[in-house]
Amino acid sequence: MNDVEVRKIDATALGARPLRYFDFFMAAFVAILLLSNLIGAAKLSSLGGVTFGAGILFFPLGYVIGDVLTEVYGYARARRCVWAGFGAMLFMALMSWVVVALPPAEGWPDQAAYEAVFGSTWRIVFASLAAFWAGELANSFVLAKMKLLTKGKYLWTRTIGSTIVGQGVDSLLFYPLAFYGDWTNAQVLTVMVTNWAMKVTWEAVLTPVTYLAVNTLKRREGLDVYDEGTNFTPFRTRL
Repeated sequence: MNDVEVRKIDATALGARPLRYFDFFMAAFVAILLLSNLIGAAKLSSLGGVTFGAGILFFPLGYVIGDVLTEVYGYARARRCVWAGFGAMLFMALMSWVVVALPPAEGWPDQAAYEAVFGSTWRIVFASLAAFWAGELANSFVLAKMKLLTKGKYLWTRTIGSTIVGQGVDSLLFYPLAFYGDWTNAQVLTVMVTNWAMKVTWEAVLTPVTYLAVNTLKRREGLDVYDEGTNFTPFRTRL
C-alpha cells in the first residue's frame, strides 16, 4: 500500500474534493442498518442465560462505521449517511407493510410466517426510526466535538464515549416508545440497560477494528477532517 500525506483540514474546506471510499462506507452503513433490522430484529436468542435480540450482534457495526465516517470525513457527511439510512428504513417499513397486507395466493402457506417476521406494529417501526435517527446523530455529534477537544488524539475515548451517548439515546427512545404499557416498567428498564451495556461493550471490543479502518482510510484519502465551523443542526442533508 502506498501511503500519501495526511492533511488535517477544516470540514468547511473539504468542498467538492473527490473522496475515493466514502460511497462504499455509506453503502455499508445503510446495508448493515437495514439487514440488522430486517434479519436480526425478529429473532430472540439466548446465550449463557442472557436473552437478547439477535440483531444486537450486528447493529453496533453501524455505529462503528458511523464513527469511521465522522472521524475521517466529518460530521456533515456522517449526517448525510444518517439521513440516507433513515430514508432507507422508512422505505423498508412501507414495503414490509404493503407486502404483508397483500392477500396471499390460494394455497400459499407462509402468510403467517411473513406476518411474524415482517409485520412489525406501527409503534415498533416509529420507535426504530426515531431511535436510530437521534442516536446516530448524537453519536456523530459527540465524536466530532470530542475530536476538537482532544485535538485529534485518543481516538478510543471518542469512539467509546460517543457510543455511550449515542446508544444511550437510542435505547432511551426505542424501548419506552416501543414497549411502554405492553411490558412492565421493570422489564422495559432491565432490557433497555442490558442492551445498552451489551452494545457499548461490543463497540469497545471492536476498537482495534475501528483504529485499523480509520488509519487506513486517512492514509488512502490523504485527509483528516476537523469540524471547525461546521453547522451541527441535524435538519440538514446538503454538505
